[in-house]
Amino acid sequence: MKITLLLHNAYAVGATLRGTLALAAALADHHDIELVSMLRHREVPRCAVDPRVRLVPLVDTRVGSEDMAHPLFGEPAVDVPITDRHHHQYSRLTDLRAAEFLRGCDADVVIGTRSGVNVYLARFGPRQALRIAQEPLRYDTHSGLLRAELARPYRALDALVATTEAEAARWRAGLPLPGVRVLAVPAVVPAPDADADTDADADADADGGTRIIVAAGRLVPGERFDLLLAAFSAVCAKDPDWRLRIHGEGPERVRLRNLIDGLGLAGRAELAGPRTPDGAEFAGASIAASASDTEASGPALVEAMRRGVPVVGTGRPPGPTELIQGGGGGLLVPCDDGRALAGALLDLVGDPEHRRAMGAAARESARRHGPEPLAERYRVLVEELRATRRSRSVRRALGLARSRARTLPRRAGRA
Repeated sequence: MKITLLLHNAYAVGATLRGTLALAAALADHHDIELVSMLRHREVPRCAVDPRVRLVPLVDTRVGSEDMAHPLFGEPAVDVPITDRHHHQYSRLTDLRAAEFLRGCDADVVIGTRSGVNVYLARFGPRQALRIAQEPLRYDTHSGLLRAELARPYRALDALVATTEAEAARWRAGLPLPGVRVLAVPAVVPAPDADADTDADADADADGGTRIIVAAGRLVPGERFDLLLAAFSAVCAKDPDWRLRIHGEGPERVRLRNLIDGLGLAGRAELAGPRTPDGAEFAGASIAASASDTEASGPALVEAMRRGVPVVGTGRPPGPTELIQGGGGGLLVPCDDGRALAGALLDLVGDPEHRRAMGAAARESARRHGPEPLAERYRVLVEELRATRRSRSVRRALGLARSRARTLPRRAGRA
């Protein structure tokens, strides 16, 4: 079976991308796998791509490339919803290349990995292929305008995959898609490299761990690193030997740097630069922390859990919430509650035995995010979609007919 995965940018870095590459490698054990990257901004991908997997970039955004000189490169995309957060990175050239590729694609299954790419898949995907769209972000992270723009093209999909049961339920309730299977499959988080699991550090404490809290993600408002820094200042007030490392890049860097200085955390909290291609930033941590309210699955926290690092996070994202509630491995606090976040951090900071037990539970609980079991989940999904294709087509047609029937009275009234 030939499976094509559509990515925003396979040459970037991040937990979600690493998960997609790990899934591709696991699927390549039994299938012909192709990765198609809408954009390419560097010569070689930062994250390792399995040699059995073909990588096909569509638009080269490197300075001096032929694509940048193309007249359509400077025109904004029209096929990607303008309310999509990556719309500004796409162009009419991206529209053209994506449509050309998909119309000529001979894959049996095509999987999109974020909303803008999913729209390309829904509009131009080959008729013979099963079209599966992944939604790594929370439903309510998308604006109402974007959800409205997604509703029409998403009807052409065969399946919409959220990362948690809670998110799948939100998609079903908020965006009725007759004939489209809406389900949950956890985000893939690859196993850490064995040689990256130890990090001898001068900050090692008596229990053999470290006095380091690590957070990772884009430096954007939704990650709430400002709240985490405020909570960490309360930790330092009681135990000044602990350190906080925040890995990531983004537009909030200057503001966060100023906040670190303003809270008197210079030398204790640091913006440690871009995320590593293999998630090794968690290797030397005793605690992983997040105050994020954007990602549905919290892949960075799951990466930490796979390394045996206990986590402290908010009740969002639901991915770690489901993992922690199902098997331990961390502490959950309410969203936007800096005092509760500080209290949870202090609970772990002051109890090495508790940290160690939670770390073991975290590693065991996160195994379900491994590439191999989730590749099997996708294999089963494909079989189910094939078996129900005819019946789902009927439901889709009936749903479309009902939708049109509901709009007729409104149109007649306006006339």
